[in-house]
Amino acid sequence: MSEAADFIDAALQREASWERAEALNSLEDGFFYYGASVGAIRGAVRDARRKFRHLTHDEVAFLSSELWGNSPVFERRLAAVVLLQSSVPMLRNTDLTRIEGFLRESRTESLAAPLAADVVRPLVARLTGQERMKALAVVGRWAQDQEPMLRRAAGVVRQSLPA
Repeated sequence: MSEAADFIDAALQREASWERAEALNSLEDGFFYYGASVGAIRGAVRDARRKFRHLTHDEVAFLSSELWGNSPVFERRLAAVVLLQSSVPMLRNTDLTRIEGFLRESRTESLAAPLAADVVRPLVARLTGQERMKALAVVGRWAQDQEPMLRRAAGVVRQSLPA
């Protein structure tokens, strides 16, 4: 993992509560939980943004993918969402491909809803011209997809756009 991903992961584990982890890991929802609170997750990402203050677009994209990772640790995935929320101004329409993968793997509204409302919606809303047309085509495709999280995300984005 990158230094930034290691920093966030270590902070999440340091801020974890074994009692919370034990309770959450009993849910059998396919996630592994460290037991960190939402506040601790936001704080870890905030601290990482301060420590690594000059992250480029590509570094943010890579870091979000690292945090999302192949192993479904809920707090790491939520940290990826929080990172993207704080990085919307630098995101591009091409980032929708990565976000689509996250939505497909999200399994829960706790991850999908903030991705749709706080990342995709403001991203599409600020795009103009050809980039906006391409983003709207992607969202249109999501609206027809079999994956419920993609359809919901498309609905969130579409309802916020001017008619």
